Amino acid sequence: MAIPSYQTFMLPALRVLAETDTLHLKEVATRAADALGVPAEERELLLPSGTQAIFRNRAGWALSYMKYAGLVTTTKRGVYQITDRGREVLRRGLPRVDNTVLQEFEEFRTFMERYRTAQDARQHGAGSELTTSDNASPEEALLAAYENLRENLASQLIDMLKGVSPVRFEAIVIDVLQAMGYGGGRAGAARAVGRSGDGGIDGVIEEDRLGLDTLYVQAKRWESTVGRPTVQAFAGALQGQRATKGVLITTSDFSADARRYVENLSTRIVLIDGQRLAEMMIDHDVGVSVEATYAVKRLDSDYFEE
Repeated sequence: MAIPSYQTFMLPALRVLAETDTLHLKEVATRAADALGVPAEERELLLPSGTQAIFRNRAGWALSYMKYAGLVTTTKRGVYQITDRGREVLRRGLPRVDNTVLQEFEEFRTFMERYRTAQDARQHGAGSELTTSDNASPEEALLAAYENLRENLASQLIDMLKGVSPVRFEAIVIDVLQAMGYGGGRAGAARAVGRSGDGGIDGVIEEDRLGLDTLYVQAKRWESTVGRPTVQAFAGALQGQRATKGVLITTSDFSADARRYVENLSTRIVLIDGQRLAEMMIDHDVGVSVEATYAVKRLDSDYFEE
């Protein structure tokens, strides 16, 4: 089964709190997950950031929203307690408590209006989708939106790379590898060889000052899949240079046979396809620029302690 949405966590979390005086978020999340029948393997799944279990994150957002509506309150950091309003909602015997129910209360409507106003001011154009989605918590929705933007940017980069000249592509590949730290950031440590290269070597990066450790590069600005013969030819070129390692980069992809071939070589060859190259460019700010930065902040409860 899929992990229940953060709104689905509201009713069982409210019921859990009705059975006790106060309870920590972790325990509320665990007991609510028990009530919803969330299997153990689903509870191990983490947010894309890897910082928290998805089910616990969704239970946390359920509690946060119910707190805005006055159904629960906090007695201290991370510790929740049901309110009289929360008990009244439970007495109704509703089959589900969600944002629609919370909209009955002025405090929650005020919170939602503030959020929508902030969204409009930032021109996200997403309306209130991040808060009303029944499939993900706002944090998950934010992460999903980020991944979507990143995927779209990667696609644009691949299209752009396929349109540049072979010489320019070779230079870009060298820039990416240098941005990743190869060559130690030294001037002249990396160079594109181009058509003068020997046996298909398009670039050379000297990883130490004496040139004792050298990385050889071949760049293929191709549309079609790169097969084993091309990779095998590159391996031969590396042997001709007595090289121990090389990187073969393409704008397209590698065949399964080509990937298997490099696994058994004594010479270390890394294959980088177009998707991975685009991701490397994004991660190391090559060919992209920062349009906006958003800091996601959390309340520091320790600051307010006496």
